[in-house]
Amino acid sequence: MEREQNIYQILKKYWGYDSFREKQEEIIKEVLENKDTLALLPTGGGKSICFQIPAMLKEGTCLVISPLIALIQDQVNTLKKKGIKALAVVSGMSKREIDITLDNAVYGDYKFLYVSPERLETEIFQERIKKMNINLIAVDEAHCISQWGYDFRPSYLKIGMLREKIKETPFLALTATATPKVAKDIQEKLGFKKANLIKKGFERKNLAYIVLKEEDQYERALKIINKVKGSGVIYVNTRKRAKEVCQVLLNKSISAEYYHAGLSFEEREKKLNTWLLSERQVMVSTNAFGMGIDKGNVRFVIHMDIPRSIEAYFQEAGRAGRDGEKAYAVTLSTLRNSRELKESVERNFPSIEIIKKTYLALGNHFQIAVGNGEGLQFVFDRYEFSKKYKLSVEETARSINFLAKEGLIETTTGQTRGSKIHIKQNHKALYQIQLKSNDYNKIIKALLRMYGGLFDDFVYINESEIAKATNTTLEKTRITLESLDKLEIIEYEQQSKLPKIIYLKPRVDQKALRISKQHYADRRKTFLEKRDSILNYVNEENTCRNISLLRYFGEQGNDCGICDICINKKKKKKEENKNLKRKIHQIIIDGRNSSKEIVEKLPEFEKKIIVKELSQLIDNSMVETDGVKIWAKRKVNGPNIG
Repeated sequence: MEREQNIYQILKKYWGYDSFREKQEEIIKEVLENKDTLALLPTGGGKSICFQIPAMLKEGTCLVISPLIALIQDQVNTLKKKGIKALAVVSGMSKREIDITLDNAVYGDYKFLYVSPERLETEIFQERIKKMNINLIAVDEAHCISQWGYDFRPSYLKIGMLREKIKETPFLALTATATPKVAKDIQEKLGFKKANLIKKGFERKNLAYIVLKEEDQYERALKIINKVKGSGVIYVNTRKRAKEVCQVLLNKSISAEYYHAGLSFEEREKKLNTWLLSERQVMVSTNAFGMGIDKGNVRFVIHMDIPRSIEAYFQEAGRAGRDGEKAYAVTLSTLRNSRELKESVERNFPSIEIIKKTYLALGNHFQIAVGNGEGLQFVFDRYEFSKKYKLSVEETARSINFLAKEGLIETTTGQTRGSKIHIKQNHKALYQIQLKSNDYNKIIKALLRMYGGLFDDFVYINESEIAKATNTTLEKTRITLESLDKLEIIEYEQQSKLPKIIYLKPRVDQKALRISKQHYADRRKTFLEKRDSILNYVNEENTCRNISLLRYFGEQGNDCGICDICINKKKKKKEENKNLKRKIHQIIIDGRNSSKEIVEKLPEFEKKIIVKELSQLIDNSMVETDGVKIWAKRKVNGPNIG
């Protein structure tokens, strides 16, 4: 009882809620009893609270494993704002920065440490985790561990090895989308002591799933936006298209923004906030948008490109109507986007020869010796690289994506969250350097005045603000910071608009580079199956959308009554009823007939429907009958009996 009171106290204190959402409390109690648990909660179900609250009650640190850097950064920032100590080790961090972060995790009394799965294998992490008091291992996006999942990542297979190092610590695996086969696979791969699945049903009764065959997508999208009103999201598959669609909406006086992973952190934050505050009605985005975004009053989600799997579609569509009110998930299907999805397998699976060629070229490009490179990171211009090694830009991008999923390298999107600084020396050494130069003195004073925590960790800075505070130019500010870096007074990492390549493992030579043909073939096969499932869903004409989705995830359901297929069935049935009334009307005018004879004259209609219609006519005294035969009471027209 005391523990139960505690979970409610923490929920109220840090999150401001008085009660839990469906299944949250049940999951939390299982974790507090140290039971391995798989939590299957659809988008918007509140997965993060399921590990954050029990971790707060346990002594030690919760290790959170997630592949989504944007979501990691968002959750860490949110926890910090609540006064909860949290850290993260993600792509783009230097060796020194990772070293400091892991030291803080060991000695700094932090409650949460977020890491990407690729970091688990690194030597520095392997050494430090031995010293950490891990109270819970939360595996977010757990479907990534299954080769049958829609975003399989081999690096996730390494998570199970944590069992050997932290034997008594429970696992909490979380995902929004998993078929029964994937759910079983997750538990097996993570070595659950006992199968333990807690899930909320996939049915969303307030969400109308609509698929429209539309060649003029813009006209239809505008009609939906103007008719439905409220906030909405439009999903497309490329950054270029996100910008183009946004511009079309703006030209039609629709308040819109566009969003993709290539934007700087500051740009993404600004765009997100304008949408969250309803200063912009529509967000046009790639699949980079939406994870961890909790906006209840989204009235519509429109897909102008077909997602690559039902799982991806379900997550994105599920961002509509989280407040429980009526909302719409509309897919605008065209011959073009169906064809593009069919062809996408070639884009996602370059040949093994091209992948190997790209890996070897990367090692030569960065001048990494065989056996070296682990932990090193390099600014990467894929256009320059592709030209130098006679690869197409598309081949380079696809191959690097495949190598990243294989856990050999890691990539950042570029345009990270500003420049970063960490002060390496103590106050005494700083004072000595300040005495030597007025430029150093002004910069150091500004840094200490404007930013906290510089001695403990890397801190994001804004060179323009520092230049303004010291009454100097931006260029001179950067030169001074670079000079302090060379003197090893500070560590200064400038923001780059280019992405980075980080080596997660030492470089291997051509003979040692192994890319399993079977593994490659299995991944390609799964991709094709996922693609075919979403295309079948989009092209379905008879089965209710709700039933189709529920079946895919291993559940049963009834016609929703609000999807395009159910609406078309209602229209068809209404038209059939009108036709039946007209034909019965003609038969009873022509003469006397028994109900059996009338049924025989109308073989295209179901007997029970005809009998029901005749009974209504008799009950309403609209026809005459002697108990056997039925005939017209008087000359009637259609409306009198229909």
